Amino acid sequence: MSIFLYWGEDDFGLQKAVTALRDRVLDPIWASFNYDKISPDRSDAIIVALNQAMTPPFGAGGRLVWLVDTTLCQHCSEELLDELERTLPAIPDSSTLLLTSRTKPDGRLKSTKLLQNHADIREFSLIAPWKTEQLVQQVRQVAGNKGLKLTPEAAELLAQAVGNDTRLLSTELDKLQLYAAAKGGQEGTIEAKAVTALVTSSTQNSLQLAGAIRQGDAARAIALVADLINRNEPGLKIVATLIGQFRTWLWVKLMLEAGERDDKIASAAEIGNPKRVYILRQEVSALKSGQLSRTLPLLLELEVSLKRGADPLSTLQTKVIELCQLCKR
Repeated sequence: MSIFLYWGEDDFGLQKAVTALRDRVLDPIWASFNYDKISPDRSDAIIVALNQAMTPPFGAGGRLVWLVDTTLCQHCSEELLDELERTLPAIPDSSTLLLTSRTKPDGRLKSTKLLQNHADIREFSLIAPWKTEQLVQQVRQVAGNKGLKLTPEAAELLAQAVGNDTRLLSTELDKLQLYAAAKGGQEGTIEAKAVTALVTSSTQNSLQLAGAIRQGDAARAIALVADLINRNEPGLKIVATLIGQFRTWLWVKLMLEAGERDDKIASAAEIGNPKRVYILRQEVSALKSGQLSRTLPLLLELEVSLKRGADPLSTLQTKVIELCQLCKR
């Protein structure tokens, strides 16, 4: 298939896929003749991309046309749709058309449905920060791709340190790879102590903020907010993590009160590993379901305030104090 649509907010993962596709399609000697990267700033960007894709490559290798940050799957005129319907099936095998977007394609649009029929669509979304099992799985997968083996404790530590930052994950694994090579190049397993010693831990993360709020530790929570903002962590991203974590805690608490088993709790709360329910049980043991349920309206108010342009630092700190007081009572 010579048409690809890559979408998602994982810029690092998406860019790696683009580079791999470029290396596969283009002959290095003829790349300057056969590679077109078309900016979304051009009003005729899509038409230009289609025309270039229909042009045979020069010399050896194929032609790659990259339409960057396209909005084709968010809105598309009838005239443009007609052009797509006419051109996409006719793109020669020697040409590759790549479309990228950070936004999820709108499945209701005819242009999206057309691409679903003609393109290889790949998602590059970031894992939600509170989905710890998926983050650990991602660490293991990327480590495996680099030929590294991690103990379960090391994988969990690394997932906690880097969160869903795939670029940072790759960098830290490269560092661990050098460490393994320096030990004589023998195949071995990276242990937790190596991760602790070598990895730059982003310990002040949103999940730790959620933990401080749950414990009613206002002083620590305020300090964590300041640290997150100083590291340019988006306020809405912090809130999204808090909402996800408190929603999970609420589900667990409600089902515990209903006398449900761990496997049922894991299924309802969308917890991939039922064994983690034991840890969640301990975390919510000191709280009542009423306390947890009252956190969600406060977090919604916080989200609305930030979306309306409120100052992230002061707004977050004020709301975090309210949340800590609620959990402490």
